[in-house]
Amino acid sequence: MNKAPIKRIFRSLFLIVLACSLSGCIYWIRAYQTYLQMGEFDHYFSTVTTDEFTLQFKEPILYSKDFVSLSKLYPTEDLPTPEGRRWRYWFHKVDASNKLIVPEIKFYSELKFNKENRIIAWSFSSLFLQIAPPKFLEISLRSIGGAEIDEEKRQLRASSQFLDKISADLPKKQTVIAQLGEPLEIKDEGETEVYVYHFLLETPRIEEGYEDRALSEVQISFDKKTQELVRMSGRFAGLKVSINYRKFLN
Repeated sequence: MNKAPIKRIFRSLFLIVLACSLSGCIYWIRAYQTYLQMGEFDHYFSTVTTDEFTLQFKEPILYSKDFVSLSKLYPTEDLPTPEGRRWRYWFHKVDASNKLIVPEIKFYSELKFNKENRIIAWSFSSLFLQIAPPKFLEISLRSIGGAEIDEEKRQLRASSQFLDKISADLPKKQTVIAQLGEPLEIKDEGETEVYVYHFLLETPRIEEGYEDRALSEVQISFDKKTQELVRMSGRFAGLKVSINYRKFLN
């Protein structure tokens, strides 16, 4: 008898119980259930790319309150829509003293919820796509389905091992810098140079003790020889993102 399905069931039950014991909160169960959906990406999700990138949830599980519970941050805008509500988080480029850069450079992450307050769409604006191109953003989301779970840190480490590779051009440094402007700092790391940017979340409220989460440090790495963008990492409204673009290329 094939024991693999049984092992997966027990592993799922174990992780759900563990999530409850660690947090005492039901939102960790819903977050884990959403993670399980990633394993059947096309059944539960779809993507749309226009001037922004949108991940659509076909069978939504997470509630709006779960995002506040997980991030400890509140959205810049909270507006009603015919479907439910729309939350938009605006991130503004700042200098070393957290003062806004002039002329203004900003991007947003947007969440849409249905009338039951469950998430139905998650979008990223065009400026964000300069450092996370749509093809790479989609395949990195797909890779979460095979991600390893760090129970202690409650983090996912996505893997490209079981994914098809893609053919796509990596953005050039000149193009990225034209959109983001000059960085706060440039680090020399051998074959790559890392450009560091700071973006500050415009938010009406932050839960006490989590004030540092409003500041997002974005690091983008360029290959010195090819001048291509090869890696991006940052934290956006409590969501940590790190993409090594080379892993997804043919």
